[in-house]
Amino acid sequence: MYPVSRHSQRLELRELVLDDVAAVHAVYGSATATEHLSFEPRTLDQVTQIVARSVASATAEPRTEYVLAVAQRDTGDLIGFGRLATDPHQQRAATFGFALRPDTWGKGYGLETVHLLLGLAFKELHLHRVWGARSPLNEASAKTMTAAGMVEEGVIRAHVQKAGQWRDSVVHAILDDEWAARQPTDVA
Repeated sequence: MYPVSRHSQRLELRELVLDDVAAVHAVYGSATATEHLSFEPRTLDQVTQIVARSVASATAEPRTEYVLAVAQRDTGDLIGFGRLATDPHQQRAATFGFALRPDTWGKGYGLETVHLLLGLAFKELHLHRVWGARSPLNEASAKTMTAAGMVEEGVIRAHVQKAGQWRDSVVHAILDDEWAARQPTDVA
């Protein structure tokens, strides 16, 4: 599916473009933004390569990865990104993740981003299961995924190595019928 364009009241998910490198680097290059992610802050060159790879993979057939810009609808400013990647080892399943610029935290953008990603997963891609993993210390992400209807399923022990240390990950997931039950029924 290309191009992807979904929106909420305040945000839009759209395809990444090469001009987004600086805005993506504001997230991936930030020690604050990557504190709970699985990697250390990225250099501008690394982010350039990541964005270029994401742009190129967007038109692959079949498409297995959706790396999308999260932009404010009123200004068009990229404030983060979300990712869905289909899982070849699970039928109709995908992993997901999201990251936002620290100056946008605490405004409900994380929950809107998760809602947009889950809408893409279940409405457009007709997936059955979406799951994501978070750092055990990332309480904001735990609250966001729970508020979106995702269920905490358990812990993957020593899942991520960062700064020479192994870290657990906490898994949250949602199924298509659980997501559907949370959707408004008065929408035609």
